[in-house]
Amino acid sequence: MSKLTLYIGNKNYSSWSFRPWIALEGCGIAFEEMLIPFDFPAGNPNIREVSPTGKVPMLVHDGFKVWESLAIIEYVAELFPDAGLMPRDRQARALARSYSMEMLSGFSALRNACPMDMRRPVSRLDLPEGVMEDVARIEAIWREARSRSGGPFLFGAFSGADAMFAPVVSRLERYDIAVSADTGDYMAVMKALPAWKKWEEAALKETWIVPQDEA
Repeated sequence: MSKLTLYIGNKNYSSWSFRPWIALEGCGIAFEEMLIPFDFPAGNPNIREVSPTGKVPMLVHDGFKVWESLAIIEYVAELFPDAGLMPRDRQARALARSYSMEMLSGFSALRNACPMDMRRPVSRLDLPEGVMEDVARIEAIWREARSRSGGPFLFGAFSGADAMFAPVVSRLERYDIAVSADTGDYMAVMKALPAWKKWEEAALKETWIVPQDEA
């Protein structure tokens, strides 16, 4: 198998980079990491040399480029069908895609009010309207999926669907948002992953300060 190269942004802030990174790392897929820090007011112009969108993440495989977090996860799932990035069962796989797409396109209140910041001291905010409605829907997704699969992850074993929600786990923790006991259990399972710890350790060592507009 030829080399995969994953271009990412700042680990402290880049939620979209976090998703495919933890998916690949958590499923044991070898790849080269290329971090391009977005430490300029309008991002980093160097990413234009790699990404047609000027954004991260970006996967390069034998010169072929794939961008957007979910597209990267789906592409690598086809390259490595036995790695567990997507559930084998057809209905479970459809649910994983549905949940992932809902994460991809929804929950704007939570995204806007609580940007990912792993260095942020744990503390609460006065949350604007809509945030707790987003949280309630996310908790319902996690509860439904884990009940159906038996857990501990959304589809039994860690998969790309868990990766798509990984930044939410960080947000709920960093902003000390009140959640149910079963949500807390799932968050603990995610944070115990060696891949999570590896990313978080690197994020906490970063010193860049970047204006927040990521989801």
